[in-house]
Amino acid sequence: MNIAVLASGNGSNLQALIEAQARGDLGGGKIVLAAGDKPGALALKRAIKAGIKVFAEDAAAFGTREEFDQALMGALERAGVELVVLAGYMRLLSPAFVSSYEGRIINIHPSLLPAFKGTHGIKDAYDHGVKVTGVTVHFVDVELDNGPIIMQREVPVSEDDTLETLEEKIHKAEHMIYPEAVRLFAEGRLSVKGRKVKILEL
Repeated sequence: MNIAVLASGNGSNLQALIEAQARGDLGGGKIVLAAGDKPGALALKRAIKAGIKVFAEDAAAFGTREEFDQALMGALERAGVELVVLAGYMRLLSPAFVSSYEGRIINIHPSLLPAFKGTHGIKDAYDHGVKVTGVTVHFVDVELDNGPIIMQREVPVSEDDTLETLEEKIHKAEHMIYPEAVRLFAEGRLSVKGRKVKILEL
């Protein structure tokens, strides 16, 4: 199964997926393209180092979000992409993009959805004083952080955690759960009915 990973920043989740692929832990999935809206992003440098083809275009050079997404979809189509994995991709996908890959886009979010949606999930949970937070892998739909939940993992918040130490714990959990979710998709083991995602046995 051909996979594209979309990333805007550091790319630590992309790196976790690259390493899982090297171990044979993506269930037959192969990352054939890394794409981003910031050509200088470390995530894309990680992809180049791993020998993965890169689509790197400055989103600011396009007139609209839709125009950028059309160019991105063209790159995905040429690469034969079957699954789109968002890994710190900070742009909202256009409805046309989501529709084109309906049921084939997944995202990881640093909270236990539906709590603490948005771009500051870790800080929002920390500031709220929760005792337990976590990470969520979910399918993407047109509403932000809303699609059916595939997997979640809890992360306890200790009394001596700082925002920085909590971020480290969250990222560690992400790097464990995301390759597993991608593997399950690649193995055809995710059955979606409404908002419920069932993990099928082999």
